[in-house]
Amino acid sequence: MAGWFELSKSSDGQFRFVLKAGNAETILSSELYKTRAAAENGIASVQKNAPDDTRYERKTAANGKFHFNLKAANHQVIGSSQLYASEASRDNGIASVQTNGVSTTVKDLTA
Repeated sequence: MAGWFELSKSSDGQFRFVLKAGNAETILSSELYKTRAAAENGIASVQKNAPDDTRYERKTAANGKFHFNLKAANHQVIGSSQLYASEASRDNGIASVQTNGVSTTVKDLTA
C-alpha cells in the first residue's frame, strides 16, 4: 500500500503535515505553518525533493539516536524524522520517505 500525507491543524490554528508509510506509521513530520497554503507548499516540496538522496541530512542526536531532515534546494528543512536506534533503521526511514514522499494522496484532517 502506498503512503499518504495527513494535513492537520494545531490547537493554536497553525497547520502541519505528516507523511505516513503504507503501514500508517509516521515517517516525516513538518514544522508548523501559519497558513494552509504554506503547509500545502511544504507537501509539494516533499513530493519534489523526496526522491533525491542528496536532500537528506543524516544526523545523530546527543543521546546517540539517529535521525534525518529532508531539505529543499534552498537548504531549508521541509520535514524531520523520528529518532531511530540504529543507522540502518534511519536509512530505512529515508528509503521509505523516498518511496512514499511522491504520493499525491492528502488526507485533510483540518475540519
